[in-house]
Amino acid sequence: MKKIISLVLVAVLLCTAMISCGDTDSVTTDGSTSMSSVIGALSEAYENKTGVTVTYNPTGSGSGIEAVLSGRCDIGLASRALKDSEKEKGLVGTVLAYDGIAIIVNPDNPIADLTVEQIAKIYKGEIKNWKDVGGNDGEIVLIGREAGSGTRDGFEEITGTKDKCQYRQEATSTGDVITAVSSNPNAIGYASLSAVKETVKAIKVGGVAPSEATVKNGTYAVQRPFVLVTKKDTPLSKSAQDFFDYITSSEVNEIISKAGVVSAN
Repeated sequence: MKKIISLVLVAVLLCTAMISCGDTDSVTTDGSTSMSSVIGALSEAYENKTGVTVTYNPTGSGSGIEAVLSGRCDIGLASRALKDSEKEKGLVGTVLAYDGIAIIVNPDNPIADLTVEQIAKIYKGEIKNWKDVGGNDGEIVLIGREAGSGTRDGFEEITGTKDKCQYRQEATSTGDVITAVSSNPNAIGYASLSAVKETVKAIKVGGVAPSEATVKNGTYAVQRPFVLVTKKDTPLSKSAQDFFDYITSSEVNEIISKAGVVSAN
């Protein structure tokens, strides 16, 4: 009987060790869909460097923040600064990079430049036709992100349109916004600069085109931070801490730049 108990204890200890090793050999991230390019590039570089697997669950900034709170992931990803109410829950935000939010229209739309004020009036429904801002005669179709999206929070905060936007469609990902705008000549939307494709046109804002240079020097008005979210009183696992230290070091500045955003370092 004692021999059987000893064998069981050995088995339990072995299983625990295996689980523990599995935990330290992987890192889980969850959150902003806008951060897919930069977190993907950084994860690939880290995996090649260490052999440690990094997983990414693109659920949106709000869900990523909740995932950290509930312990469902190691590091949350938010494309906006943390709110005071979130900080009060013990969350810490570390800025990884800065991203421009591109204002996008269909390539067939002749509009090339809008002011922040014009963009705000368009999204609040005060300007309803493209001809009122120098474009073709056509009803403006407003495309945006769903509630809880970091891109939406950032856009509405910068333009002063929070809870005032008259969206025709609320997309659940950056890719869906781009698809919707690319298929409608009267549509306007907003998306992470790093995700913009040739299927849409990123316009100037106040005479300044969105680019890495204009985001870095602060001349492009519509920009927001990419934030890593962790718990203040909950230490990361060894692998998660190592990954965190790696992606916030100057060693990865070139990788971040190639992903289309500006490193915070």
